[in-house]
Amino acid sequence: MNIRKKLWLVAGFLCLGMAYVGVVVPGIPFSIFLVMAAYCFSKSSKRMHDWLYNHKYFGPFLTNWVQKKVFPTKGKYLMVIVMASSLAFLWFTTENIKAAAWSGGFMALVAIWAWRYPGTVAEQERRVAAGEKVAWLK
Repeated sequence: MNIRKKLWLVAGFLCLGMAYVGVVVPGIPFSIFLVMAAYCFSKSSKRMHDWLYNHKYFGPFLTNWVQKKVFPTKGKYLMVIVMASSLAFLWFTTENIKAAAWSGGFMALVAIWAWRYPGTVAEQERRVAAGEKVAWLK
């Protein structure tokens, strides 16, 4: 295994670790780290890439995202709840209006990005059958 593959493998494990942390720690997203880990493993280790796609919890999310660009509705609601609670915590602990405004603005952009994708495979299939765009901002 050459040095480039080893670096991709290390990056994949770091991203996978952050994805696991993101599942349990509010404010850290798991989905972006999971997608990055899958990308890194695709560059380094077929075995780890296959393991990730066959994982009990992460596999369906990754498969639906890669094949159909589906972001689960439950995940969207949870994301908004975590963002709102993090923003409230920021405001009540710092009372810094600029920090709360900038953080809230970026959180709103992330929420808009996520909500443009279908929440279920059925919704994605309906959009494709109706000739609509899968992501309404594209």
